[in-house]
Amino acid sequence: MIGRVFTKRDETGFTLIELLIVIVILGILAAIVVFAVGTTSASSVQAACHADGKSLETALESYKAQTGAFPVAPGNGDGTGAGWTALTSTATDANGNTIGPWLKQQPGTSHYRLSFAGTVGTVSVSTSAGGNTLAFDVPPDACTANAK
Repeated sequence: MIGRVFTKRDETGFTLIELLIVIVILGILAAIVVFAVGTTSASSVQAACHADGKSLETALESYKAQTGAFPVAPGNGDGTGAGWTALTSTATDANGNTIGPWLKQQPGTSHYRLSFAGTVGTVSVSTSAGGNTLAFDVPPDACTANAK
C-alpha cells in the first residue's frame, strides 16, 4: 500500500446542503397549499349556507304564491316541524291541480342548520348544535357566524 496514490473520484450526486435547501423549499410550498385549502373549505361552507338559505326563501315565497300563505307550522333546524313536510310534499290547489313540492329535501349540513317561522316565512341560521340562531338576512351574515 505504500506508494499508492489516491485520486479524487468524479462523484455525481447532490451535496447535503443542496438536499436540505430542496427540502426546505418543499416544506414552504406545502405550508402554502395547506393554508390555501383550509381557507377555501371554510368559505365554501359559507357559500353553501348562503345558497341553501336563498333556496329556502325562494321555496317559501313560491309556496305562498301558490297557496296564498306561508306554511302554518314552523320548520325547525333539527328537521322537525310540519313546515318541512309542507314544503317537501305536494298539495292540491282549488282547481284540483297538483302543486309542489317546493323543496326536494331539507337544506343544511353538519356545519349549520336552517329553520323558518311558520306564517311569516322568516329564515334563520344556527350552528350545527342549534345554538347562536341569527336571522338569515341580518348583518353580519349569519352564515359567516354559524357555518364553521
